[in-house]
Amino acid sequence: MVTSRWTAAPSRAASSRRRGPVLERAILDSALEQLSTVGWSGLTMEGVAAGAQTGKAAVYRRWPSKQDLVVDALQAGLPKPEDVPDCGSVREDLLQMCRQMRSAMTSRTGYALMSVIHECDMATAKRFQEVIVAGVIEPSVELIRQVMQRGVERGEVRSAATDEFVCDVIPAMMMYRSKVCASEWPDEEFIRLIDQVVMPMLRP
Repeated sequence: MVTSRWTAAPSRAASSRRRGPVLERAILDSALEQLSTVGWSGLTMEGVAAGAQTGKAAVYRRWPSKQDLVVDALQAGLPKPEDVPDCGSVREDLLQMCRQMRSAMTSRTGYALMSVIHECDMATAKRFQEVIVAGVIEPSVELIRQVMQRGVERGEVRSAATDEFVCDVIPAMMMYRSKVCASEWPDEEFIRLIDQVVMPMLRP
């Protein structure tokens, strides 16, 4: 079982006078740091307090449970969706989209999110489902839909390419292969996914 590498904060740190948003930001950052390094199982409220250089009571006053804290930390840390790439073709746009998604997945918040997905039991994971769907899945699918719509207008792909199941394929494959196959998604895997799975499905 993974245990936290964090220890109790020194007394001088616990006496910090930071308050309000500044202290809350430090606590949320500390929670993300713990998630990305020691994982969900290793995260403790004491460790988060130590990382934020504050007292444990300051954490519990704001977040009564570990789940509450992690939900807010993930929501605060998830990157904002980038602009839809326009490389001149659906294939190149989708490859660039995949690279953007990989960058998000390998960020500190991405590693934190993956630790939650990988380690939580089903009952606990339900607490985070809305965060994952609203913060990761839906924005990614919407950007893919925009790429597909542009391809339809250019005549590159069939008119049904904006169907929700079609737009789900890339995020679903990335989540599945990351979780089940431990893939880190090198460029060659993106190329195989786009050329062997997605593009044949899109052609008029």
